[in-house]
Amino acid sequence: MAELATLDDPRMREVNLRHGDDHGVHLGKLRAVAKRLKTQHDLARRLWATGDTAARLLAILICRPKAFERAELDVMVRAARSPKVHGWLVNYVVKKNPHAEELRVAWFADPDPVVASAGWELTTERVAKKPGGLDLAGLLDVIEARMKDAPDRLQWAMNHCLAQIGIEHAGHRARAIDIGERLEVLKDYPTAPGCTSPYAPIWISEMVRRQHDR
Repeated sequence: MAELATLDDPRMREVNLRHGDDHGVHLGKLRAVAKRLKTQHDLARRLWATGDTAARLLAILICRPKAFERAELDVMVRAARSPKVHGWLVNYVVKKNPHAEELRVAWFADPDPVVASAGWELTTERVAKKPGGLDLAGLLDVIEARMKDAPDRLQWAMNHCLAQIGIEHAGHRARAIDIGERLEVLKDYPTAPGCTSPYAPIWISEMVRRQHDR
């Protein structure tokens, strides 16, 4: 914790706060600390327990994702209010955990929109890698009905799922693009030069074009 405190940069903290992340440690430096520490699951648990955002990010990098129990991950996701901590926890830990599918189902319709967004992120993973058993048309129905008015982080996760369905599943592509065009979610999102817009119709079209160009 003392080392993390020495790495805290007030300017970096100011930038991160704009995105809802209350820490000032450059992620490259944080990863360097994690590389030095290597995997230390007990230390990861203790770092997580501090509640400090930088400590929790470090904990995610040095933990053993498969060592967490389902109930433990549920508590952790509900406690991960920082967008970066939430994103890393879902992508670096939950997706690699044997309870990922059970948690996906449990979180998908959770009344807490941040927790529900984790369920949607895990669903998007399945859309891309293991779509068997998923009701893709049903997912599009839910997106069409609820995405427009969903809270920001849940809306972002639902939009990602919409785009992934359109990218990976040609039979649903036209409907996915149509939903995106009608709802106009993230249509005006500022996109840096060279990056793909998160607006689903553009995102889908660009990724399909790249697949065809391979």
